[in-house]
Parts: sequence; structure tokens; C-alpha cells
Amino acid sequence: MKKIVLTVVAAMAFAFSFAGTKAKNVDKRFDMSCDIYRLSEVLDLDEWQMDAVEEIQDNFSSEMQSLASVRGPKQRHMIHEAVRKDARQMKNVLNAKQFNAYMRILAVTLRNRRI
Repeated sequence: MKKIVLTVVAAMAFAFSFAGTKAKNVDKRFDMSCDIYRLSEVLDLDEWQMDAVEEIQDNFSSEMQSLASVRGPKQRHMIHEAVRKDARQMKNVLNAKQFNAYMRILAVTLRNRRI
């Protein structure tokens, strides 16, 4: 039970860290930038993983920001593809436990932003 509560708290903290940044002319829902240090603490990343995750997260964030201007069913498809690409890249960097935690955090974040 304690692990579940801690996982939920970590997921909420990570999801709220996404909301802390602001960008001009970008739909706030699509601003996926986050605090890499906080993410590394939640996922217990080593130095190599932290560098790789930071690069992957930057690419994912810029890709999602570019999708803010796309409308309609094409947007949903492109978001789905961006999330799948991010998941594939993260799976290559993280171990199974870290990957599952990351996917839970990402799912909560996307659901909270109604993406």
C-alpha cells in the first residue's frame, strides 16, 4: 500500500512539474518540458540515463509543441505517433521498473492535459 501511495505522489509531482513552465504562442497543453532533475529522482536514474532522458525529453517536448498548430484527426494521429516514438526511445534507456514508472507518469500527464 505504501508503494502505491508513493507512486501516486511521485506521478502527481511529475505531472504538476510540467505545468510550471510557460512559453509564448504555444498551447500550454502541449508544453511537455519538465524538470529533468526531479524526473531523475523519481525514476532513480544514473548519470548516463539522465543525459539520454534529457535529450529524449527535449525532442519529445519540441515535437509536441509543433503539434499544437495541427488540428483535427491528423493531430491525434501525430500525437499518438510522438508518444509511441518517445516510449520506444525511453524503453531503450530505462530498465523495466523505470520504464513502467515513466509510462504511468506520462499517461497521467497526458490525461490531465486532455491530450
